[in-house]
Amino acid sequence: MSRTAPRPTLEAVAARAGVSRATVSRVVNGGDGVREPLVERVRQAVEELGYVPNQAARSLVTKRHDAVAVVIAEPETRVFADPFFALQLRGISKELTAHDNQLVLLLTEGRDDHARVARYLAGGHVDGALVFSLHLDDPLPGLIQGAGVPTVFGGRPGWSDGTRDVVYVDSDNRGGAREAVRHLVGLGRRRVAHITGPLDQTSAADRLQGFRDVMGDADPRLVVESDFTPGGGERAMRQLLDRCPDVDAVFAANDLTASGALRVLREWGRRVPEDVAVVGFDDMLPVAEQTDPPLTTVRQNIEEMGRIMARLLLRGLDRRTPHGAPDGPPHGAPEDEPDGSPSGVVLPTTLVRRASA
Repeated sequence: MSRTAPRPTLEAVAARAGVSRATVSRVVNGGDGVREPLVERVRQAVEELGYVPNQAARSLVTKRHDAVAVVIAEPETRVFADPFFALQLRGISKELTAHDNQLVLLLTEGRDDHARVARYLAGGHVDGALVFSLHLDDPLPGLIQGAGVPTVFGGRPGWSDGTRDVVYVDSDNRGGAREAVRHLVGLGRRRVAHITGPLDQTSAADRLQGFRDVMGDADPRLVVESDFTPGGGERAMRQLLDRCPDVDAVFAANDLTASGALRVLREWGRRVPEDVAVVGFDDMLPVAEQTDPPLTTVRQNIEEMGRIMARLLLRGLDRRTPHGAPDGPPHGAPEDEPDGSPSGVVLPTTLVRRASA
């Protein structure tokens, strides 16, 4: 059996750098008060020796675990099938990695998982949580608040009591929907339908409101609720064609829904865009550029949303840690409110025109 070489110690780094153990500890743990030449000597010694800080000991000093939970309030079958989540996780992961933090992914398959997630968060395993894809009746916000974990939410909060002080990142869902529907109306379409997302999520509700901002009192048969999936888009499109065979345009609440609607239109012999124009929402390139025809859609920067969520959380954690030194608001974020807490961040959307409309 081969022997494992002993791990270099803090004392070994101090000896190599010619400084005290306390100086090494301050540099390794991100503390202040060490002159730059000494910082460089310590860093060089750390690199030469391959020193890896003891996380447990470091946590005693910094009160940080350098780990963040990402909680997605959806079953794993949905999370791993929808590119939206992959894009948002990529943005979050990039930002956490840049700040040497670990991502801990937690999914909620059903109600039993909510208590498990709450126990984990309350157990002191992570410094904070990033939570998205919440539904209006979801108990997670209350459970997370009870756990006392700093949290940033993805999506505008939809809690009816309006009492929780929350930080969130969202896109301009209502404005993007208005732009999509105005585009369809500008093409001369008069029977414009909307396939919604699940209306217990604020993103879907906001997109429906944007549709109504333009269409006013449209025929209620032209609105069908769906679930942000291709299969849901297929079912909704069939329902629309049964109800309103003269429909000449469809605004789908996301690209996956639009892809399902396009398949059904092709099955029914409807030409796109000649007979029915179609617009989606998200601009997820693996979907929007590969539909037949390529999809006109509303672009939201999903990856950037993830990055800003992580950035806001880490900035808040730095404020709670004595040695933290936040460097101003993240790109796309508003200035701080008077009490120093960031307000909600709403990112702009843009219409991307392709062949479907």
